[in-house]
Amino acid sequence: MTQTNDTKLRIGVVGCGNISLAYMHNAPLFRGVEITTCADLNMEAAKRRAAEFNLRATDVDSLIDDKDIDLIVNLTIPAAHFDVSIQALSAGKHVFTEKPLGVTAYEGRQLVDAAAAKSLALGSAPDTFLGAAGRHARRQLEAGVVGKLVTGTAFMMGRGMEHWHPDPSFYYQAGAGPVMDMGPYYLTMMVNLMGPIRRVQAVARSGQEERLITAEGAKKGTTFRIDTPTSVLSLLEFDCGAAITFGASWDVFRHSNHPIELHGTEGSLRLPDPDNFGGVVALSNRGAPWQETDTASELFGAVNWPIAAPDRANYRMLGLADLAGAIIEGRSPRASGDLALHVLEVMEAILRAGETGVAQTIAGTVAQPKELKEDEARSLLG
Repeated sequence: MTQTNDTKLRIGVVGCGNISLAYMHNAPLFRGVEITTCADLNMEAAKRRAAEFNLRATDVDSLIDDKDIDLIVNLTIPAAHFDVSIQALSAGKHVFTEKPLGVTAYEGRQLVDAAAAKSLALGSAPDTFLGAAGRHARRQLEAGVVGKLVTGTAFMMGRGMEHWHPDPSFYYQAGAGPVMDMGPYYLTMMVNLMGPIRRVQAVARSGQEERLITAEGAKKGTTFRIDTPTSVLSLLEFDCGAAITFGASWDVFRHSNHPIELHGTEGSLRLPDPDNFGGVVALSNRGAPWQETDTASELFGAVNWPIAAPDRANYRMLGLADLAGAIIEGRSPRASGDLALHVLEVMEAILRAGETGVAQTIAGTVAQPKELKEDEARSLLG
């Protein structure tokens, strides 16, 4: 398909679980993209989503081979990300995948190389850094209001999934855990704001060898073993010179740490949960009281999710709309495969440093994503 400003990428979604609802609900907001077809290993799940959104349901192989589909959105479980994405790239399709790009950096590099070899676009979640809060924070840093970045903290802390998920053991296996599962949101946001990470150090622990499932379901009252660290404290050294402490834990009942704080020679910047597109960004100039900005009034910052009782901003599809624009303009997408690969390499290095006690130099690097300015963000709307 030859993209012009008037055409749309015809999209097929593989994976019709919970996350697909957000993508399908948000798709009509954006220009340049149109979801037409969906598929799932569970054909009934595909049919349900198709009926909800007036789509065509089919099987996975038929969708990937369909010549009327330009791009595959891969919303399968992480263990299947590589297989589905490489199959789609081999079939000549652009790809946008949920995080992580692959479960290993080796898989991620294969996907990036395959896309480049075929001159195809490869994008990956998270795209939350393109939301109102991320753009507002980026504008502050680009304007130099905090001066030269020196240090900061990032914390993703909670109690884990067994109290609400009926079968949570997969979250605690190798390739998952708090770093691999939630790290992409925090690390992608920080790379967007500060550029690539060059070295990491870490200490890793697990609070328990086994966990008890208390959520309702067939496995309530049973236990499962932990096969990956559940608390990891890391130190990230960025190319820009900043050193950031990043803590990721599922061993915490309650805490008072902010998701991200960045401190420079002229002031400090505080960000909301990077798993959301909006929220309150706060700035302190040379120690003055925090000046808070609620980005709910900014583009892609309004509370809209969940549909029935919205309490947060969720604009998944934003990164994919930017990718469609990138194809037209002949540039790299902001939520790119290269960015996702860098984050995957950093996460692997954090876990390796935690296991060995040895600082790890990041093998690859990536260009800091181009800032998404307000006129460009507005141009992505349908």
